[in-house]
Amino acid sequence: MRHTLPIAPQFYVTAPQPCPYLEGRMERKLFTALQGDQAQRLNDALSKQGFRRSQNVLYRPSCAECTGCMSARIRVADFVPNRTQRRVLKATQHLRRNATSPWATEAQFALFRRYLDVRHADGGMADMDVFEFAAMIEETPIKTRVIEYTRPAVAEGQGRELAAVSLTDVFDDGLSMVYSFFDPDLSDLSLGTFAILDHVDIAREAGLPYVYLGYWVPGSRKMGYKAAFNALEIFKGGEWQPLGDPAAHRAELHPLSVDPIAEQVARIALPEVRLTRD
Repeated sequence: MRHTLPIAPQFYVTAPQPCPYLEGRMERKLFTALQGDQAQRLNDALSKQGFRRSQNVLYRPSCAECTGCMSARIRVADFVPNRTQRRVLKATQHLRRNATSPWATEAQFALFRRYLDVRHADGGMADMDVFEFAAMIEETPIKTRVIEYTRPAVAEGQGRELAAVSLTDVFDDGLSMVYSFFDPDLSDLSLGTFAILDHVDIAREAGLPYVYLGYWVPGSRKMGYKAAFNALEIFKGGEWQPLGDPAAHRAELHPLSVDPIAEQVARIALPEVRLTRD
């Protein structure tokens, strides 16, 4: 006899803390553990509902009075690079892609530290040490890859130099760029944009329809670059919809804009697991 039951994870809420995207606001996250032999299916299902992965945790913003953070993804089949993005692709033709297992290296950490020191010295990851970095890369219960981008060696006899790195999850419907970093001395190459463009190519080659970019937040300069990619969808009002005009979206602040946590959890669609009894 076979019974089909939904996977039933426990959901929790973090304590409020200052929002990293919108000044003067407080953020709160709804989260659940990602573990066990059903981790991949749970990750696939919840990622389609605005959740993101951080190591062995899935989370989604659930701020008390704000709905500004919206998960964003590119529709691969409809994406066409604009003029600026075509220039980026031309300028980065010398880079070589190498997809590896999620294993941290000294070269990756050295690049990561340089990136933080120059680009995000006051950010929440600024004090991350080598052990925390290794955990970020290696603690994954799902299908994950590290995509390295290297450039030709500057001196004869040396190996290719690491230019950029992306920690990337593989879903049943796309690729998710969990975290990316790059050489700050190569800012003229727009390596952040290049990594996204290359992930669109990887997804297209693999027959995957989406590239997930994390959260887009109207009014946030940190997240504004994502709106430059056409064929962008956002998860808003419980469904995926085209971004349209970015200016049409507002990071509203209202005490009735967010449903109670219990109602949010009740609406989460969970994957099913089939149990067999003799």
